[in-house]
Amino acid sequence: MSIDPRIIKTLLQLQLAPSLDFQATSSPLNAATGSGSASLFDTLLTQYMSDNSSDSQSSVPVQTAEALAQLSSLSGMTNISFNSSSTSEAGSSEYASLIEQASEKYGVDASLIEAVIQTESGFRADAESSAGAKGLMQLMDGTARGLGVTNSFDPAQNIDGGTRYLSFLLKKYDGNEQVALAAYNAGPGRVDRTGIKTNEQLIANLEALPEETQRYVAKVLQAR
Repeated sequence: MSIDPRIIKTLLQLQLAPSLDFQATSSPLNAATGSGSASLFDTLLTQYMSDNSSDSQSSVPVQTAEALAQLSSLSGMTNISFNSSSTSEAGSSEYASLIEQASEKYGVDASLIEAVIQTESGFRADAESSAGAKGLMQLMDGTARGLGVTNSFDPAQNIDGGTRYLSFLLKKYDGNEQVALAAYNAGPGRVDRTGIKTNEQLIANLEALPEETQRYVAKVLQAR
């Protein structure tokens, strides 16, 4: 089963919207769709679980388009915006060759690497968090050492090490990108304890993750 990445991104934004109560029966995600009694959320999660008949297969694109249209109208109600500074484009350009090298070396999409860097540090090579995470991809000292990084403030080492770690997480979670991103932020141990293994499970059990991690995944998807 696979959900359109556009739907996952919008669902995360809607789930995190402070202006909407998604536990209430009046929530747009819980409201019945025009095609039946199932909620919009349930419809999206099950849209690719149809049988192998030609009729059901042909209906999937239509259902997806309808769901995206509904989500687009709803997302305008959330007032969620993840602002990207003008410096991010300059930073992305500055480190483009390093990102491309790491992308080819570890098989991670360059746009995903860029989105993680934008979210983690805003392309500031000297960034350091209060927790001690350092550099463009905000590596903790212990993680950095395990990745062979001796200077987390060195862009080349940081991007190589961070991408290597991201590649490991993508393989660990069988290519489920959103789960890998959650693990990058919260740690794989924290994610594993929730039992979340797929993007669909992440959406359905979003509240099992720390709020910071929920927002982190949404921000990376938005930055991509």
